[in-house]
Amino acid sequence: MIRILLADDHEMVRIGVSAYLQSQPDMEVAGEAVNGEEAVRMALELRPDVVLMDMVMPVMNGAEATDAIIRKWPEAKIMIVTSFLDDDKVYPALKAGAVSYILKTSKASRIADSIRETMNGTPVLEPEVMTKMMKQMRHDRVPHEELTEREMEILLLIASGKTNQEIADELFIALKTVKTHVSNLLSKLDVHDRTQAAIYAFQHRLISPPQ
Repeated sequence: MIRILLADDHEMVRIGVSAYLQSQPDMEVAGEAVNGEEAVRMALELRPDVVLMDMVMPVMNGAEATDAIIRKWPEAKIMIVTSFLDDDKVYPALKAGAVSYILKTSKASRIADSIRETMNGTPVLEPEVMTKMMKQMRHDRVPHEELTEREMEILLLIASGKTNQEIADELFIALKTVKTHVSNLLSKLDVHDRTQAAIYAFQHRLISPPQ
């Protein structure tokens, strides 16, 4: 039996969702919280299998409540069920440790299925949320992590002051091959020339600047 804590400040939402979940043969609503602070207290007391968390609630919002629960109970499985897909709602909730994020407009059967998946540790995210997270990951990525081992090697040699010919001689590869690697690494680092590439290496502490 999946024990669920339902946290939402709208009584009609709690009544409707609770009634549907109670009708499922493998689910029971262990408790209902009307604000974030109460959700934290009840989650830590009841230790439900899944917490259904609204985002916008009085006293403490869903992201804050999620963070407070996870800090004291890292194994908690929290599923955000909300009407909002704004960046200032999505990012804080997932960063706080929510496993899933779906909309209240979802079919009741989807919410139930999402609860089952969340309990098993499988994230369930709205397509819009997945798109937002992919964009954020691309924004947060460190460019030099995209370099191949050879490109990184050449970047460090560039930062050491080596010319293309010197790099070719040291690595025992053709000058044309070096130029191709240099062109690729400049593109990946989004810099325009060797000087900027060297500065990038110093700034990211890939190599110590000359004394």
